[in-house]
Amino acid sequence: MPTILYEDDAILMVQKSVGLTSQTDAAGGDSLPARLETMGKPVKPVHRLDKATGGVMVYARTASAAANLSKQVQDHTVFVKEYLAIVSGRPQTDTGTFEDWLYHDVRRNKSYVVTRKRKGVRDAKLTYTVLQSRETEQGIQSLMLVRLHTGRTHQIRVQFASRKMPLVGDSRYGGCRGVPLALWSCRLSLRHPITNETLQIECLPDMAQPPWEGWDLSAARLSP
Repeated sequence: MPTILYEDDAILMVQKSVGLTSQTDAAGGDSLPARLETMGKPVKPVHRLDKATGGVMVYARTASAAANLSKQVQDHTVFVKEYLAIVSGRPQTDTGTFEDWLYHDVRRNKSYVVTRKRKGVRDAKLTYTVLQSRETEQGIQSLMLVRLHTGRTHQIRVQFASRKMPLVGDSRYGGCRGVPLALWSCRLSLRHPITNETLQIECLPDMAQPPWEGWDLSAARLSP
């Protein structure tokens, strides 16, 4: 059963498992909302995580809460999403900002960094902090804390891959195979749609399992 991180009459914040879809598809297959439904907790999706990405999500429980949260999702100063990622290599600086133009090919479900604005191209921005780097059998790898300032498809994956630092386990964008995708939604901040109180919920991956085993999260300032 899904792990509930926070709930009240308006919203539900939950840990999504890797390999589970965050929205119910037309075929009605297994999904996080479907599992919550079986628990007697029907929800309304307002954002999404890729199937291969786990971590914290928020769902609305009423139509008014869904409308409020859907507006917040568009404001990345209010609805703040932070991720843990392990990349191949190490950036030149310990903190930094990536800004690109991204094009998403819907047919291939793949995003690309492009050099100019045209139809279907959208801006993408993230900031990162290097938490730890270490030598592995595959070369230098770095644990990153990443904050999104836009919400584009596969944004973190393609922005790092375009700089020759693909995420570990991300074979779609040139990362090493054989381990799960090293991307996890670790912290979500938002305003409660009823009280307007700021909520910040954290959620860590299982640090005893690949690809996270052996990494130190103390610098991320996340709860152990």
